[in-house]
Amino acid sequence: MKGVLRSIVQRLTGGSGEYSITVPVMDGALKPNNYLDRLPAVGTLEEPDNLVSDGVTAYLTSGPTLYRVDQLGAMTATARETAPVTCLALSPSGALAIGLATGGLRILGGRHDGKVFGIDDKVRIGAPTAAVFADDDTLVVCNGSAVNPATEWRRDLLGLGRTGSVVKVDLASGAASTMADRLAWPSGISLAGGGTVVVSEAWHHRLIGLRLDGTAERVALADLPAYPGRIAAAAGGGYWLSLFAVRSQLQEFVLREPRYRREMMASIDPKYWIAPSLSSGKSFKEPLQAGGVIRLGIHKPWAPTRSYGLVARLDEQLQPVWSAHSRADGERHGITSVAELAGRALITARGSNELLAMDHTELEEPLDLHIQTEAAQ
Repeated sequence: MKGVLRSIVQRLTGGSGEYSITVPVMDGALKPNNYLDRLPAVGTLEEPDNLVSDGVTAYLTSGPTLYRVDQLGAMTATARETAPVTCLALSPSGALAIGLATGGLRILGGRHDGKVFGIDDKVRIGAPTAAVFADDDTLVVCNGSAVNPATEWRRDLLGLGRTGSVVKVDLASGAASTMADRLAWPSGISLAGGGTVVVSEAWHHRLIGLRLDGTAERVALADLPAYPGRIAAAAGGGYWLSLFAVRSQLQEFVLREPRYRREMMASIDPKYWIAPSLSSGKSFKEPLQAGGVIRLGIHKPWAPTRSYGLVARLDEQLQPVWSAHSRADGERHGITSVAELAGRALITARGSNELLAMDHTELEEPLDLHIQTEAAQ
């Protein structure tokens, strides 16, 4: 009741709290730089996504195709699904859980090979966005929405979606239980030790901690300046967090105008909605161009932007330590996943259709990142 009353007061007093149109600035550990734009690309493919790794072998997807990535970065197609893959998880024994845009997941390899779940009323997972194996027999899945499929994430944002959930599945019996519901697009998940998982809740711009038995929930990191996506444990401790798009005052304002949103969604091509994007600058019809191109056709790195590239390195307490960026004038936007392989971090940049490689994987800030930040100013 107290939360409901606070929400009403915030709305009536001109926009405070969750009704404010202010956006946190990127500073401190999230200070902008151009580190992502200087990384080498180890491969190119259409819309790379869902990167997972056990440290020796990695897998990623492009649409419905599953690729295996070796330690040199070479990619080999190993399977093709019936629909685009929207989430991927790798078990301790090497089995894969593959979530599809049409809903549901299937297991590839291991003792549960061929099992399919999440497609019936017993455990309906219509928008699998991320998953993690707690062990070889237990899978924890983020279901982004009970209304929209995983590919319609912008529609869910503009519709103020709050129907996501986190589901734990016993692969042996098929039994499922809901660990948390009424979430605002859960989009990433990782084991956090002590019988807990950490979950990215994109539309609330935060990370939350959940117990596997579903008895407790806590906010681990709040008020992020961008939309958090997949999160993966780092080999040296801490986590990698991919933030797939940045927030803006314009976007926050539009989210508070229901009549405008309804008209825009009904009459305009979704590609040109005032909504975050994984890439931008490809059409003169896109919004925000007046602020993006200042003079003489030069795109300023600090200009307003629909898309952005951002990877954050978190410590074991889930606090940002340093970050790597591709700003408004860069192309390595739409970072959807990060995973370590053979001592380096691989990064999927959907905005530029590239698989990037970062040699620096320690918690300390890379020296050249600091130099680039100062030079860019």
